[in-house]
Amino acid sequence: MLHWAIFTENSTPITSLLDKLLNGPLPEGFKSLENKKGALFSTAEIQKWMDEERRHDRKVLTRNHTQSLRSMSSGERKKALFTHILSEKPDYLILDNPFENLDQTARAELLKKINDLSQTTSLIQILSRKDDLLPEISSYALWQDQELQWTGEIPIHSGTSSEENEFFQYDLPESPESNSYQQENLVELKNVSVAFQDKAVLKNVSWKISKGDFWELRGVNGSGKTTLLSLITGDSPKAYGQDIMLFGQKKGSGESVWDIKKHIGYITPALTDSFKGYHSLENMLISGLVDSIGLYTRPTEQQKSLARDWLRLLGLENHKDTYFHDLSKGQQRLIMCARAMIKQPLLLILDEPTADLDDQAAKLVVHLVNKLGKESTAAIVFVSHRREPGLRPTSIMELIPTNMGSIAKILS
Repeated sequence: MLHWAIFTENSTPITSLLDKLLNGPLPEGFKSLENKKGALFSTAEIQKWMDEERRHDRKVLTRNHTQSLRSMSSGERKKALFTHILSEKPDYLILDNPFENLDQTARAELLKKINDLSQTTSLIQILSRKDDLLPEISSYALWQDQELQWTGEIPIHSGTSSEENEFFQYDLPESPESNSYQQENLVELKNVSVAFQDKAVLKNVSWKISKGDFWELRGVNGSGKTTLLSLITGDSPKAYGQDIMLFGQKKGSGESVWDIKKHIGYITPALTDSFKGYHSLENMLISGLVDSIGLYTRPTEQQKSLARDWLRLLGLENHKDTYFHDLSKGQQRLIMCARAMIKQPLLLILDEPTADLDDQAAKLVVHLVNKLGKESTAAIVFVSHRREPGLRPTSIMELIPTNMGSIAKILS
């Protein structure tokens, strides 16, 4: 059985590649698949079925489930799509970054299903992270500049061997507005438990975050990482009545959600997707000073100067007028990190900052986060399903699921 891998970079869209593989004409090297039926396993396909459920109440992937796709974890959604694809009996299957957003357990389960399928069905794996390469693959190609290049071996990105000190050589820009918060402790949770209806999510979790800390938060899908973060950001009503101190105030003592959020910089892949309009990079960064999606007031010269200092740090000083949506996915993520830091928050929360990035882009984000952890006074919480090579947190906390809710374990 023939199996192929196509390596991609964030700078080259794969829409036309997928169309050719599914609908033809097939690219050179895939002529053995002529007149055969293909199927696509991807996050975009899952999103398509989620939209179908929401708009038309038509359940296909979840016809045998009580849950909707939207209420499922990433692993459960992918399992439902895979089961549906198997029922369609395709001759070949295109796997578009199949392990993205999966924890180690869900990843191992999906890998077993793919391995079993490979005995009877040809696989075309499209991937941006080399660690995700399937063992069955024997032919390799690179999709670059809208062209397929057969390599004969695993492609090596020209920049992957660069040393960390080659990037971001300028000092971190300083905001002229200093934070008046004087206490050492920023966040403290004591024996916090959370349940939703009959489902226990967190059990007696205690966590203290102080100035300058660099935490990595780990945990499998559904372990309560998002719930825990929502207690800190002020977005969860479950925080009321708990023993929680946020930036010197006991939760529920009269503080507003904006009293909390003004101290926090926060990025998620979903937040990146919120910027769909024509936002220049300069305006993107300045909007981080006022926590808005877009910029609706005329910026001051001081704000413009600060934004340009951050662009210089990122190597984008000549792109202040470039639109955010014209950047590669990796460049967008760097801008989002800088946008979250420009107001010099006390706490920076990075939720899946390397999701959907290729190896080189993920490496750049990790380098930038390490620099922020080393040179800024902000505390950092880095959340990821993937163990990123080169990440240098000073402390690690893992949420471990139990029948009574996840417990917290400090690993270092």
